[in-house]
Amino acid sequence: MSGSDMSRSSSPRSSRRTFLAGSGAVAAGTVSATLVGSPAEAAASQASPAGLGPSEFDPALRRLLSNVDPNRIGATIQRLTEFGTRHTLSSQTEPERGIGAATDWVAQQMQAIAALSGGNLTVRRQSFVQPVSSRIPVPTTITNVIATLQGTASPERFYVVTGHLDSRVTDVMDFTSDAPGADDDGSGVACVLELARLFASHQFPGTIIFATVAGEEQGLYGSSFMAQQMSSAGNDVQGMFSNDIIGASRSFDGHKPDPFTVRMFLEGLPTNATPDQIALLKSVGGENDGQARQLGRFVRAVAPHSLTGMGIRLIWRRDRFLRASDHVSFQGQGYPAARFTEPRENFNHEHQNTRVVDGVQFGDLIEFVDFDYIARVTRVNAAALWGLASSPSTPKDAQIHTTPPGTLSGTNLTTLSWKAGPEANLTGYEVVLRETTEPDWTTAIPVGNVTTITIDISKDNVQMGIRAVDRNGNRSPVASPHAVA
Repeated sequence: MSGSDMSRSSSPRSSRRTFLAGSGAVAAGTVSATLVGSPAEAAASQASPAGLGPSEFDPALRRLLSNVDPNRIGATIQRLTEFGTRHTLSSQTEPERGIGAATDWVAQQMQAIAALSGGNLTVRRQSFVQPVSSRIPVPTTITNVIATLQGTASPERFYVVTGHLDSRVTDVMDFTSDAPGADDDGSGVACVLELARLFASHQFPGTIIFATVAGEEQGLYGSSFMAQQMSSAGNDVQGMFSNDIIGASRSFDGHKPDPFTVRMFLEGLPTNATPDQIALLKSVGGENDGQARQLGRFVRAVAPHSLTGMGIRLIWRRDRFLRASDHVSFQGQGYPAARFTEPRENFNHEHQNTRVVDGVQFGDLIEFVDFDYIARVTRVNAAALWGLASSPSTPKDAQIHTTPPGTLSGTNLTTLSWKAGPEANLTGYEVVLRETTEPDWTTAIPVGNVTTITIDISKDNVQMGIRAVDRNGNRSPVASPHAVA
């Protein structure tokens, strides 16, 4: 059964400390709510569950997660290493070696999956010529392989998951030496192919894209082109995950293995924010409430350890220190995007020529990859994509009004507004709250199927957000309102 047919369940609870009354509207279409006591006190007796995760998960999702196959993931990585090198500048015409042969193989795998999808999944190659740049000495064709699972209710919103196909050795311009790329990023490509296989027989309200991108090691070129094309087409990408170096549960450097944790990197100040927007974020204390941070909060709720066997370590950084992966390309277009990666990298096993020095093995070899670990990371991706594509859209144009309609000056009341969502099965919205020092939402107030709400809570003291709820109890990611006079 599809993700749109079987849903997660969650039953809102009423609170004695919350008063909701349509008759108390301060304006037409506005509901007034009064929350007695401080937000911290209110959190102890919530108006409804503040966490985005449901009390029960869709049985169809559980079946899908149980079908993630570590052996298939391992076979995919093994095959990818057999192309010798997948460097962006390597051969595009040899039948068994180079980026061209690897791209052909991935496209064939995607097409085989699509052939069994009953028409749900479509596959295409997205090719372009990258001009000469610092790491591209001659104009070079770069090809992404993109599989699309079209949404049924609101197909105009997209959720994207990628792994990068290209590999490299110590010298980023060396395109002839063997670069097996088992972990970086055969692991991510294997995850994407497994996700496409598992999701192909399902349908969801939102559209999901499974893509392998190239040119990452030379400058994020494949993902940059893909993100730019989606932006130019007006695609509403509401979530994007880059899976890059997700293969090792051990660091092989003496540190204790951490096989049940995956890191998720999430930017604070948006990559594409203007100076004026950054100044406003600083003014209102919104540095921790951008789209990427809201995406991370949502993912940790819909993909808990109890469901996936994996804990998610949210890290409030765009990426590892002074580094970047393909999610940054999507952030540059204003899309919420994040990177999944293993708990502790070993730099002997990435960006290295395969060799032994003083008894130490260098090189990105398959022997250092844990297929069971990748399977758990794949389950995290799957639960996240399922939750996103099954839930309502993130509310648009959320605003917090410093001078609410009908007032002449500032007020301790808070008026929020947003645009109505496109889904036909929406039942309403919730205002979510947390103390400014809390990492996640602690209180949720159901406000009905309205687009404006005034609450007797000072905007000075807490962080606020809006999320949509549908008739199946699915909740959208939170939209953080921007301030307007």
